Amino acid sequence: MQEVKKIRTVCRSCHGGCGVIAHVQDGRVVKIEGDSESPISGGTLCSKGLAITQLAYHPDRILHPMKKTKGGWSRISWDEALDTIAHEFKKVIRQYGPQSLFIGQGTGRDYESHFSRFGNMLGTPNVLTAGHMCYLSRIGASLITCGRFPICDYAGGPKCIVLWGVNPLWTNPDEYKGVDFWKAYKKGARLLVIDPRRNFYTQKADLWLQIRPGTDAALALAFLNVIIEEGLYDKEFVANYIHGWEALVERVKLYPPEKVEKITWIPSELIREAARFYALTKPAAIHWGVPTEQTINCTDFTRTAIGLMAVTGNLDAPGGNVFRVPPPVRTVSQFSAHDALTPEQRKARLGGEQYKLAARMTIITPKVAWDAILEGKNYPLKAGILVGTNPVVTGANAKGIYQALKKLDFLAVADLFLTPTAELAQIFLPAGTWLEQNHVSENWKFHGYVLARQKVVEIGEAWQDHKIFLELGKRMGQKWWDTVEQALDYILEPTGLTWEQFKEKGYLQGEMSYYKYRNAGFSTPTRKVEIYSTILEQWGRDPLPKYTEIPESPVSRPDLSEKYPYILNAGLRIPVFFHSANRQIPWLREIRPYPIVELHPDTAKKHGIQEMDWVWIESPRGRVKQRARLNDGIHPMVVVAEHGWWYPEIKEEGHGWDISNINLLTDDSYESLDPVMGATNLRVLLCNISRCEQKQEDRP
Repeated sequence: MQEVKKIRTVCRSCHGGCGVIAHVQDGRVVKIEGDSESPISGGTLCSKGLAITQLAYHPDRILHPMKKTKGGWSRISWDEALDTIAHEFKKVIRQYGPQSLFIGQGTGRDYESHFSRFGNMLGTPNVLTAGHMCYLSRIGASLITCGRFPICDYAGGPKCIVLWGVNPLWTNPDEYKGVDFWKAYKKGARLLVIDPRRNFYTQKADLWLQIRPGTDAALALAFLNVIIEEGLYDKEFVANYIHGWEALVERVKLYPPEKVEKITWIPSELIREAARFYALTKPAAIHWGVPTEQTINCTDFTRTAIGLMAVTGNLDAPGGNVFRVPPPVRTVSQFSAHDALTPEQRKARLGGEQYKLAARMTIITPKVAWDAILEGKNYPLKAGILVGTNPVVTGANAKGIYQALKKLDFLAVADLFLTPTAELAQIFLPAGTWLEQNHVSENWKFHGYVLARQKVVEIGEAWQDHKIFLELGKRMGQKWWDTVEQALDYILEPTGLTWEQFKEKGYLQGEMSYYKYRNAGFSTPTRKVEIYSTILEQWGRDPLPKYTEIPESPVSRPDLSEKYPYILNAGLRIPVFFHSANRQIPWLREIRPYPIVELHPDTAKKHGIQEMDWVWIESPRGRVKQRARLNDGIHPMVVVAEHGWWYPEIKEEGHGWDISNINLLTDDSYESLDPVMGATNLRVLLCNISRCEQKQEDRP
């Protein structure tokens, strides 16, 4: 038995990027621990990262390429798999043009740069990601408003933290690790929490605003109303750095707290108190989560939140919301070869004229892709590749997605397991976990670091995704490097380091400075914070933020309310899972063996439902079942459900994707999408509930 080697690398079991020490013996990872020298996680590690060995060595993991035959899945070589995909893609290009191909990715495995490069050089503008309603949507809205994405400056010592629909200790989202929030809180930062549901944070908060789901933009506009009306804004900043101040003043007069109380269900006096609390406790930072982005108000909320940061003088100020400075590596955009896409190919982007902000971020909203497959709308999509994504479980209107993917002429999937989505493919490519990956990780984030994720082991015939894009790209005639490591040298070239040198160094940090706008202004057309957006105005859109009632709510659809009297707040986070991932892992599944729907005790009693009963949740689009947990910290009219559920232990085709999958109930109609980003409404809709008449078992 060989001596145990300890290898420093970076986790990717979610978006966290926490530092890890992997213990390796005889070519196998035997233990994982947090890396106390990590500059972003300081030795902390969550359950998802700690359980990676149970994922990497899971008996159901697919470790060789496969093709689907009449007799089922059959093992093939990498050469046959990649040659088959290249042959099918070239056939579509000859018959329909490259725009009839699509590429799609999920939230996982940190390959954005390679994914984009492959798609651009393929000649297709039809790029599917979760970004239309998660993260990229806030980046896009930030870029047109203040030129860069402002993040919480936990290191700068905020005196006030606003947690707006976010759970940082469970999710470690993107730029943030939960430990940063916790340290700032323990140092005495005061806490304002906006959430429809009582939770750990609301119990520690100085103020908790229990908001009606989906009405966040109205609340943010009411905050601005109070701050402007009471003169609580930063006069110097407003005079010099806000574009469209007078128009904003007039707009927010439409949102007095008394009116917004009726929209949000939050008492007007509490709205006033919270607005004053944020404006007067300096420095103050707003940390918001994806619920504000997954509705029709996606862009308007983000722009209003930035307006709050700006007018209170908290933008790029220590302890406020700041623009971190990245280290000088080549950016994802520079690596992605966007110039490879011709103007004609860009013009062919599905939905590009309607959803201009999504097009600016080089992605599409999924609805236009499914319609192009099912109906040939605009032109047909005939084939594609999905990498690390499971849209049959995670996308809005899951039934429509399932039908669309089944109709394709050809689909390839790269993943770890045969998920419900992967089972619809003709070719399966075995992807590597983050333990099997060399990469300049985190190079697309705004926290000011890049980190060395170095390969710890190789398992079976699995390849890291970057190598898949590289080798498939070569077969499509694209220009790539000979090896993954040579591509990493290219990313690192401006730093003077090679991959081998960077690997030893561990990370690079940009040199931070505050108030950068005082010298150069903001990176917008007017060089100011464009709360009045000249870009939106140029696109023929309302240049000022506003609130739009959720398209399916008791207010907008009273005709549906009798049959569907409750507001379904979908997407409740679970600490042990990352969206649809990890339900195979024994340690994690033991903690959460079944999906949970939370009900107010009065609501449950009305329907004869008791704790842990299986409950039907029904919307106009279908019904699913989850188990009841009673919670008197939610409004009796609100039902809170988990997302991402399928059952890997069910071995039949589909793995029970249609049993508890909340996205069978969600809506992706055009009327429900954010008008410029195409964000789908994964969060707020109408539903009804009833008790399942079945034997009470842990599994359905």
